[in-house]
Amino acid sequence: MTDPASVPTLSLAMTVAFSIALLGSVLLKFWLATRQMRHVAQHRSAVPAAFADRITLDAHQKAADYTIAQGRLGLLELAWGTAVTLAWTLLGALSELNQALAQWMAPGIAQQVALLAAFAVVNAVIDLPFTLYRTFVLEQRFGFNKTTVSLWLKDLAKSTVLSIVIGLPLAALVLWMMGATGALWWLWTWGVWMGFNLLVLLVYPTWIAPWFNQFKPLDDPELKDRVTQLMARCGFQSKGFYVMDGSKRSAHANAYFTGFGASKRVVFYDTLLAQLNAAEVDAVLAHELGHFKHRHILKRIVAMFGLSLLGFAALGWLSQQIWFYTGLGVAPSLTGPNDALALLLFMMVLPLAGTFIGPLFAQLSRKHEFEADAFAVAQTSGHDLSSALLKLYQDNASTLTPDPVYVKFYYSHPPASERLGRMLPAAT
Repeated sequence: MTDPASVPTLSLAMTVAFSIALLGSVLLKFWLATRQMRHVAQHRSAVPAAFADRITLDAHQKAADYTIAQGRLGLLELAWGTAVTLAWTLLGALSELNQALAQWMAPGIAQQVALLAAFAVVNAVIDLPFTLYRTFVLEQRFGFNKTTVSLWLKDLAKSTVLSIVIGLPLAALVLWMMGATGALWWLWTWGVWMGFNLLVLLVYPTWIAPWFNQFKPLDDPELKDRVTQLMARCGFQSKGFYVMDGSKRSAHANAYFTGFGASKRVVFYDTLLAQLNAAEVDAVLAHELGHFKHRHILKRIVAMFGLSLLGFAALGWLSQQIWFYTGLGVAPSLTGPNDALALLLFMMVLPLAGTFIGPLFAQLSRKHEFEADAFAVAQTSGHDLSSALLKLYQDNASTLTPDPVYVKFYYSHPPASERLGRMLPAAT
């Protein structure tokens, strides 16, 4: 524990460091967002020469307008989210909530679980206007939203039930371990958390996902034969090929692998099958297989394990420092546990670090995408993959002219110009 005499100084240092990091993060995100919107707007009037024969001006301008609209909403969310973070921390809202619950409930795990639940509910209510606007106004304006109010409410109810049935017991277990497993609680808790994540990978495809969407076996004989041959040629096996009714919520298209080990399955959005021909779907699937061939999924899981271990270790140390609480505007309990407070404060501090290290992971992800593209071109056709990607860029209104600096910070996938620039020469 820290020397009590040094707590005020360390508390002030924590406040200053947090304030500087928060301000720096906000300014950086604002600068990047405005760069992106300005760059896209400047290139809105003409389709890039490389795409002029395949993308119409109307489609290009729709993508530009969609990108700018998302950017403007993102700036509002950034400002609002920053204000909410300040309210929870330095302005004392989290401390007030904790003290209010402490007056109603005896100290212990139940009170701490209630604090986590109350925090989650309040945040969900605070974010609700943005969620509704994004779905029913922005996505609706550009023709992507297919969700009805009734379906949205059903999804909300199902998500709430899952949070209660799974989230609350997990939270209670974590809080119990923090208080009952000694100084190395963070190591044991990290092990439980990683086990939980692996379990979710196993059960999600067959138990959770069908709660929200319908999954039907792929019944197109030609396509099924093509993708079966592709899987065999590449040395992969899956539990099956399925079509998901993504069109009942959105017009956006996608395809993905889900599951882990023997439970892996290939899922195609029905919107994807409606937009691409069999050869193009084959090429998109080959791209996804490329991620597995290069062990990208395994590498990301290992990276997640390592980073989360560092995070839990940091949390284990910070949770024992009084200045960590007081420096963030929270009065810790002197008689009861403060584990829930530590978790919540750490969750609000951690994204600030992510702002500055995120570009490294974005760069790695783009590298993985290039490798998966190269694998797909080798196994299928570069022309089919490039045709599929252009259709997806157009149908999803993805801008063809993003700001290069914004790309380096945020894009997990390379821009279309870079992907096609490497893909087509390799296909000839």
